[in-house]
Amino acid sequence: MSKVKLKNHAESVQTNDQKKKKKHDSNKKTFFYDTTTVTNKKSKPKTVKPSIIPPTKAEEYSCNWKTLLQIIAANPEKKDEDTKQTKDANAKGKQLQTTPSVSKDSHKPDKPFRKPARTVRPASETPGRAGKDGFQQNGKDSKGHKQFKAEKRKRREEKEKPMNKKKKVEEVEMKTAEPDIWFDDVDPDDIEAALGPEAADIVRKRSGMLKSSAEVTESVLVKEHAFEGLTRAVAMDCEMVGVGCDGEDSIPARVSIVNHFGKCIYDKYVKPTEKVTDYRTAVSGIRPADIENGEDIKTVQKEVAQILEGRILVGHAIHNDLKILLLDHPKKMIRDTQKYKPFRQRVKSARPALRVLCKEILNVKVQQGEHSSVQDAQATMRLYTLVKKQWEAELKAARVGKFQKSPRKPKAPKNQSK
Repeated sequence: MSKVKLKNHAESVQTNDQKKKKKHDSNKKTFFYDTTTVTNKKSKPKTVKPSIIPPTKAEEYSCNWKTLLQIIAANPEKKDEDTKQTKDANAKGKQLQTTPSVSKDSHKPDKPFRKPARTVRPASETPGRAGKDGFQQNGKDSKGHKQFKAEKRKRREEKEKPMNKKKKVEEVEMKTAEPDIWFDDVDPDDIEAALGPEAADIVRKRSGMLKSSAEVTESVLVKEHAFEGLTRAVAMDCEMVGVGCDGEDSIPARVSIVNHFGKCIYDKYVKPTEKVTDYRTAVSGIRPADIENGEDIKTVQKEVAQILEGRILVGHAIHNDLKILLLDHPKKMIRDTQKYKPFRQRVKSARPALRVLCKEILNVKVQQGEHSSVQDAQATMRLYTLVKKQWEAELKAARVGKFQKSPRKPKAPKNQSK
């Protein structure tokens, strides 16, 4: 009986176990795909780095080792900062890495984790690509891009600062080097006569006046990039030297002609026909070497006559220049700045000098020291062009009034004799 009981008990245990297994299997879900999980790869064995021991002997020391020790001794905190920066960068990189989204559908399986093709690095590690990566992630400018811009701006300012400091130091030195001159309501010409041209130039520069230099004068008298050939009106001036007893008589030494725009079209030295007793260099600027190989007077007369033919001749006391060249010109074609009435009224002189007219009307200085026939001709032409319309209109009105026919008077009746 005992054996039978034991068998029944074993069978009942087996049936109970089978029922439990069936229940457990029924609770399990069926899957129609491979449910094998990805096993972690075996980690590679860590390579043990050899310990670097500093040398004990003085001979074993090298230049690199010495410099390294010096750098570490000088900046012990730098190493800690570098390690902190690398740790922070790695932590930021891990946070920025994107994780795969969980699918909402329950029947779909969870996709295995995939690494992105390009890992996103923080702005500090990749400054060049920070703006573009941030734009792709967020759809707008990221903080990393703004931070990079701010750092770039700071670097540029740091580079410019020392240059600006140098410039400021140079400006201060220039200011201290420049002499400080204070004159209120004093004419620069008087300052030049008393203290010299340097002091006068400083005063002119501060007051905004024109300097008495040849370049400034030429820029006022000559029109740049203008026509350089013959024009309807020309201006002429001559420089003379003294001959005879005590150099009282004059002969031409230089003849210059300029066109309507102040461009020189003729300038020749004249060979003297007599022995020169006074070169008048202080005024004329003529020296023996200038006229020694000059042009013949007859050639100069012929060439000047050809230029003046049929043209308006402008000059200052031009009758003296024509007389010295033994030439004549129609009076209606001459414009003499010395005889022009508005100029004389403005200067309050019956025979104003060219120097005075230029200073009062043109605000330039001519005939300072040695004269130049080219510059004098340019000055007279500039005076003429300044009042050309008014001058020509007055002459035209005068001609019309002179040649206008007077009304015809009736003849008186004759006495008839019986």
